[in-house]
Amino acid sequence: MKRTFLLLLSAFVTLSLQAQEQNEAIHIDVHGTGNPILLIPGFTVPGEIWDPLVEKLKADYECHVITLAGFGGKPPIAFPWLPKVNNALEQYIVDHDLEDAIVIGHSIGGTIATWLASREEVHLSKLILIDALPAAGEMMFPNFDPETLVYDSPFNNQQLAMSESNFDQLATTMAMGMSLEPSAQNQIKNWMVQADRKTYVYGYTDYLKLDTRACLKEISAPVVILAAGKPYGDTMVRQTYTSQYANLADYELIIAENSAHFIMLDQPEWFAEQIQAAVASR
Repeated sequence: MKRTFLLLLSAFVTLSLQAQEQNEAIHIDVHGTGNPILLIPGFTVPGEIWDPLVEKLKADYECHVITLAGFGGKPPIAFPWLPKVNNALEQYIVDHDLEDAIVIGHSIGGTIATWLASREEVHLSKLILIDALPAAGEMMFPNFDPETLVYDSPFNNQQLAMSESNFDQLATTMAMGMSLEPSAQNQIKNWMVQADRKTYVYGYTDYLKLDTRACLKEISAPVVILAAGKPYGDTMVRQTYTSQYANLADYELIIAENSAHFIMLDQPEWFAEQIQAAVASR
């Protein structure tokens, strides 16, 4: 009887933990000791992308490495996806007294970082944004209006209905524009293919709807932006960032001239040097 009870209890605890994990919008691994740094990856990308950088930082910093729900093998959550991710990150910072943390964010991770830094409850010491724009949707749609972007759209439905083979081809094509390195392109493609499909489709709609340009006025922490120089070139990149970050009082823009969107994969040594210099000058 006692054995049966223990087996039932073990099964109940396992199911409870699985249910809890399925409701988690963010998953965090902590490495190192020292001043806290939060590292938020880009869309579909697991936290492991930060591993080389964490190896360089963990002797002096407590690195909180984020993986977002639906990516990197983590269970998906109910929609809307991105608002739950944002709120979970804000709550994590407050609950763990990380108010003086540095936040490093790539792509959507950088956009989320600007939202976090604008929140009244959160006080961050620095933002390091990697090829991240506060309103990515504005770059893709003329007369951009977030309210017109909905989950139930022909484009989204087409992606949801794609066969694995067709989606693999789509991901391969997209990844080719995100890095200059063939091996990195393959890794990016694999992350896209391995992502929960519905999170990929609806989560990207959430991403395009997010516009933090008005929030930039509320940011007082210093900001460093690393922007990819490829494929558009220095002049156009500077014009884009100047326009998108017009509401941000002060920031340093550094362009990675020989990198596409995944700067950390195209120029790993240069990238690590820039990040280490930025966190040391807090």
